Amino acid sequence: MASPSPASARPQRSPDEVEDIILRKILLVSLTPPANPSPAVAYLELTAAELLSESRPLLALRDAAERLLIDRLSLPDPPAGSPTPFAFLVSAFRRAADEARKISTIRDATLRARLAASIAHLRALILSYSRIVAGNPDTFPTPPDAQHPAADLLVFLLAEAADPLDPTPAPGAPPPPGFIDEFFGGADYDSIEPAMGELYELLRQSVDKVSALGDFQRPLRVLRRLVGIPNCAKALVNHPKWIPKNQIMLIGEGRVMELYSVLGAFFHVSAIRDREFASKPDVGQQCFSEASSRRPADLLSSFTTIKTVMNGLYDGLKDVLLILLKNLDTREKVLEYIAEVINKNASRSGMQVDPLKCASSGMFVNLSAVMLRLCEPFLDNMESKKDKIDVKYLFCNNRIDFKDLTAINASSEEVSSWIESINNEHAQNNASGEARFVESQEATSSGKNSTASQLRCSKKENFSFICECFFMTSRVLNLGLMKAISDYKHISQDEDIVQTLCIEPSTEHIPCILQIQQLARFEDDLESNRAVRDQGGGSLQLEQDITRLEKIVEILSQDKFCYEAQILRDGAFLQRALSFYRLMILWSVNLVGGFKMPLPSQCPKEFACIPEHFLDDAMDLLVLTSRIPKALESFVLDDFLSFIIMFMGSTSYIKNPYLRAKMVEVLNCWMPQRSGLNSTASLFEGHQLCLDYLVKNLLKLYVDIEFTGSHTQFFDKFNIRHNIAELLEYLWDVPSHRNAWRQIAKEEEKGVYLNFLNFLINDSIYLLDESLNKILELKEIEAEMANTVEWERRPAQEREERLRVFHQWENIVRFDMRLANEDVGMLAFTSEQIPAPFLLPEMVERVASMLNYFLLQLAGPQRKSLTVKDPEKYEFKPKQLLKQIATIYVHISRGDKESVFPAAISKDGRAYNDQLFGSAANILWKIGGDPKIIQEFMQLAGRAKAAASEAMDAEAILGDIPDEFLDPIQYTLMKDPVTLPSSKVTVDRPVIIRHLLSDSTDPFNRSHLTQDMLIPNTELKLQIEEFVRSQQSRKQSAAVSEIGEADGADDMVE
Repeated sequence: MASPSPASARPQRSPDEVEDIILRKILLVSLTPPANPSPAVAYLELTAAELLSESRPLLALRDAAERLLIDRLSLPDPPAGSPTPFAFLVSAFRRAADEARKISTIRDATLRARLAASIAHLRALILSYSRIVAGNPDTFPTPPDAQHPAADLLVFLLAEAADPLDPTPAPGAPPPPGFIDEFFGGADYDSIEPAMGELYELLRQSVDKVSALGDFQRPLRVLRRLVGIPNCAKALVNHPKWIPKNQIMLIGEGRVMELYSVLGAFFHVSAIRDREFASKPDVGQQCFSEASSRRPADLLSSFTTIKTVMNGLYDGLKDVLLILLKNLDTREKVLEYIAEVINKNASRSGMQVDPLKCASSGMFVNLSAVMLRLCEPFLDNMESKKDKIDVKYLFCNNRIDFKDLTAINASSEEVSSWIESINNEHAQNNASGEARFVESQEATSSGKNSTASQLRCSKKENFSFICECFFMTSRVLNLGLMKAISDYKHISQDEDIVQTLCIEPSTEHIPCILQIQQLARFEDDLESNRAVRDQGGGSLQLEQDITRLEKIVEILSQDKFCYEAQILRDGAFLQRALSFYRLMILWSVNLVGGFKMPLPSQCPKEFACIPEHFLDDAMDLLVLTSRIPKALESFVLDDFLSFIIMFMGSTSYIKNPYLRAKMVEVLNCWMPQRSGLNSTASLFEGHQLCLDYLVKNLLKLYVDIEFTGSHTQFFDKFNIRHNIAELLEYLWDVPSHRNAWRQIAKEEEKGVYLNFLNFLINDSIYLLDESLNKILELKEIEAEMANTVEWERRPAQEREERLRVFHQWENIVRFDMRLANEDVGMLAFTSEQIPAPFLLPEMVERVASMLNYFLLQLAGPQRKSLTVKDPEKYEFKPKQLLKQIATIYVHISRGDKESVFPAAISKDGRAYNDQLFGSAANILWKIGGDPKIIQEFMQLAGRAKAAASEAMDAEAILGDIPDEFLDPIQYTLMKDPVTLPSSKVTVDRPVIIRHLLSDSTDPFNRSHLTQDMLIPNTELKLQIEEFVRSQQSRKQSAAVSEIGEADGADDMVE
């Protein structure tokens, strides 16, 4: 076979030459003057000279690779626009990968192995210097316009984290395959930490002031990837902006945590508007502008979108925190971060929150959702995990200070005193134990003394993660979810009548759970102003007011929908929160010995000292979720009900009456006709604690709420009693509860039940009287407007003011009438089966006076003045009220075995008139009253008339009564005189008891007074009885004498 000619044969290269070619390709260098210079290939003339001086060949071999790389990166004065050292290294990494692929076709195994090793060596050098350059960009000369290498790294990370569903395209090309993994994964902490500082800062900036509709998903995926790398995770928690220390003028530490910490920027992403540091795009403007004119399907789509993206944020941040918590090198720093966020935003719990000092509601709602996700493992097994929650954490942990929070039933001084007693007990136990240890070791006491910090409760305790997570979540929810709900209620109020836009998949309008309070007020003002304009009261100022109000209503409407989208529409979020508060309830009840009644007479200090907001937040959340359709479906409520029954009536366990009132509000929401759930009926009708204690505790709370200690207590009590009355009315129709009610009335006839009746009567009188007076004032304004000539002559401003007053009074009348109807209705159905308490000496005259007054208003001469155009608008139902009043008269009369009621009716000098009963009967016949009731009503009227006549005769018999026999309050003859211990004044027992039902003070000097403190004045009572007998005897003697004289006169005539 002929050999190939020299002209056609390829010259055979040595292994060194092959290696030289490959390494020069990767590094883009030349060691000899190039025949055809390329701007991309650098001629390393000095490096070549050094190699020659060392008698080494001008070849790029493995042992010279690092020198070549350094010299290539050290080229002086790179022009603007040329690749940065980091960009060059990344492209070199890509070329190294390409060359590694190419050598796989070389048949010579020895050569292939040598080349692979050389490329791998150079690749490792490239990665090492990439880390150096990323952390220290000035290590090598850079072009004047070069960006920080961390920016290139972030572009690579964002490109790799891209998803087709992202709202914007990736910001740049992805890195060479494997570069990111090897850049981070193969490095030790010291080499990677300098690069991570700038990278995390740029990552934070990428989501700075980004809203829920912005591109935060990609940066979040990058963060999730980085914390999965142990050294990167460690670099994050050691970052200067992990917990920022910088102070900024006018910006509080709480805001700084949100705006400048790495995680804070991610937690700031929200649908809830932050007016001080607005995010883009504006969710309210983009999704809910002019919502009233949008199709329901459009709003529903916006709700779904926001809920989806926010849950993506929650899940991503939960993953980030969970990874860091599982890493022993970062766990402590994560707990420290959460504690700092809580501590620096503690003032968020106040009524007024400074938005420049505290983090936004959006951040804390997000943190609430994330913390609830971290709690999920032990929420699923709460029965077995609740014992891991140590109450000592509240007083002995070194992260969060709970001691300044309002306790459930202890003052701050009592809490401090109790903690001190714990400290002393621990000190004594530790000291005695140490003494035994010292004695056993025969050591001197001076050498074994412990410091105070080792003995006190404040020393560092080891608490489980479940314990820490539980208490941190309780604080976060208070400052976050529950505060946002409170703020929403401040923008908002409960309103059953108002219908607002809440879209369900059926696209129908349903009653909204919450109506924005500010929004409702501004909408009312807007409606009033438009009404004035429509009635010809237009002015420039009025038009300006309307325009201003329209803008305010639009902004608040957008805020309302944003809150609804992120919180109220997220059923899973609310369910997790409910599960957490169920655990809170189980843990709290465990402190008092579990679900059993009656409660221990002494409230355990562990329970008394827990923060009040633990339970207050639970009740607030139950109220909210109970008013959201389907929010409580499939959720077990028995534990909540047991808790409410146990503590609703106990002032010795829960001091705050408003918290106990919230418990009633929860039960009110659970009434079957209101909740729409069949399961709630079984709660009331099949729950043993409920059957045994609910009615009694409701009656007790009805009484207790008279005095709340608040400056608004007079008005607050009507709202609270409204809820109690509705619930009692429902329970009356449940036979088992009605029987319990009867038993309580019998057992507590002169106790809590008598107090309940007294306040029920007081409220009924006040509410009806206030409503009727306001109706007269409304009629006056109606008459003014009806006289159109005179009305138009008035200045526009005066007409506007009168209209505002008119609408304000309309609302007052509507509310007062609703409550008055409830109270009268309760008097009607209770008096039928439980008449005895109404007939007690201290109550019967009060009841009779009330009924007489109502009868006078509804059937007296002035009744026609109460005629209004639309009585139903004000819930004024005079026909129904008159029927109920007549019914109450008859019910009490039926139970009057001693005939005291007719006398009490006729004794009322203010409103009693025997002709009034006849007028009322005529009206009852006309309006279709029950004939039997009307008949008995008139029979009672006859007995009252007879009693009035008898009373006049008795008064004539007694004549002038000595002052010492008269009650100083009522100026009536005393029957059972008692002396008041403090003022020493003697009064009639029924009169003073009637006073004490409403006010537990001596009416003459305001000192404390109760029924058991009254001192019977037996001597005076005997004197009064003797006076009555003597007057009656004298009258009888005079009558006999008159008869005798008449007979003598007749004899004389004969």
